[in-house]
Amino acid sequence: MPSRPADSGVHRPLRQVLTTRLLYFFILGDVLGAGVYVLIGEVAAKSGGAVWIPLTVALLLALLTAASYAELATKYPKAGGASYYATRAYGPAVGFFTGYCMLAAGIVSVAALARGFAGDYLTALVSLPVVLVAVVFLVLLALLNARGIRESTRLNTLATLVETGGLLLIVGLGAWIVVRGDGDVGRLTQLGTPSASPAAAVMAGAVLAYYSFVGFETSVNVAEETLDPARSYPRALFGALATAGVMYAAVGAAASAAVPTGTLATSDGPLLEVVRAAGAVPPRLFAFIALVAVANGALLTGIMSSRLAYGMAREGLLPAFLARVLPTRRTPWAAIATTTAVSALLAATGEIDVLAGTLVLLLLVVFFTVNTAVLVLRRDRSAPAAPAPSPASHFRAPTVVPVLGALSCIVLATQVEARVWTRGLVLMGAGAALGILVLWQRRRRRPTTATDAALLPDGR
Repeated sequence: MPSRPADSGVHRPLRQVLTTRLLYFFILGDVLGAGVYVLIGEVAAKSGGAVWIPLTVALLLALLTAASYAELATKYPKAGGASYYATRAYGPAVGFFTGYCMLAAGIVSVAALARGFAGDYLTALVSLPVVLVAVVFLVLLALLNARGIRESTRLNTLATLVETGGLLLIVGLGAWIVVRGDGDVGRLTQLGTPSASPAAAVMAGAVLAYYSFVGFETSVNVAEETLDPARSYPRALFGALATAGVMYAAVGAAASAAVPTGTLATSDGPLLEVVRAAGAVPPRLFAFIALVAVANGALLTGIMSSRLAYGMAREGLLPAFLARVLPTRRTPWAAIATTTAVSALLAATGEIDVLAGTLVLLLLVVFFTVNTAVLVLRRDRSAPAAPAPSPASHFRAPTVVPVLGALSCIVLATQVEARVWTRGLVLMGAGAALGILVLWQRRRRRPTTATDAALLPDGR
């Protein structure tokens, strides 16, 4: 059988250009995304004035799963991320299902962020049609994504500095409000609501706050484009999460002390309430900073979605067309175009609310799979055609960490509302059915390569 032309762009490796610093800002920029600009108020509504407590609990729970990601990303630096790990641990059906959940969550997230960019924050500056802005916004992000991971992450570094500056501004304004006597630090110890005990309030707030820390999982999809991932990835991952945790706790404390809990809980832009209470910074300036945060989150999630689609296609879990890369830029143009088109369709039709509520639930399914896959893959003895690094060359989490990580996913899932479960089960049912179809198709044909054989259950 003739080999493909050298310039076909299929199954080429991605270019390794990410340093530890760029990867750190990639993760930090994704974690410090749009969520913190809107979720503080919702956390306050669930937990009371002591919003820093559920934020801290959420960070600790996120770190458990992050450790599992660090082990697998340094052992298997592949663009498929969670889908690749699940495939190696449980076979292509579970791999497809995991990738499906991750990909669905990513595409919906990008669509939601596109509409968010075109919404209230932009309206504070200029009034334009929401659908037009959302679609143009997504096309521009796709072009930047296709230009190259280095260019995208360099822009992300600048955007991360801007959005971090915006959060530091909130911390400073909150402290100033307290110093001048208009704040109330007593609210920082108020835990619980009229309808929830302190313990229940912490758990309810932690579920919402957990969403603020997700984003770190997108980084495993660029591990293949990282220089020395075994050294760089754990440093960048844990450093970014620690930075985000400190930042979130400070922002939550500042907002709660500066603005009454009821005001935060009922505001669509809770951090803008701090700006208005301070009276020293134009709200339009902060609206611009929030737009930068939303755009940055959409860019990074778009990078993740395209790399995940590329990785799944390369492993035979999605059409091979999605594995094509640009000959010169070595970016997955087909995956970028396809995921952007689906996100644009969702953003244009306004149907993203059907999936938006299931985002955390989908990610909890992915995280549970990753935490259990860590333990399974410690017994992995890869075939020569698909080697894995020696145990000494990659990060290894203590065994209790992935166990606790899996348990944390179950606990958090029990806190998800019933209506979200209803929608989520429909999506997961569709993914399971497609996964079974993938397994059936792969069993019908004989493996043509050692890699195909290694990816089939039991090596068959």
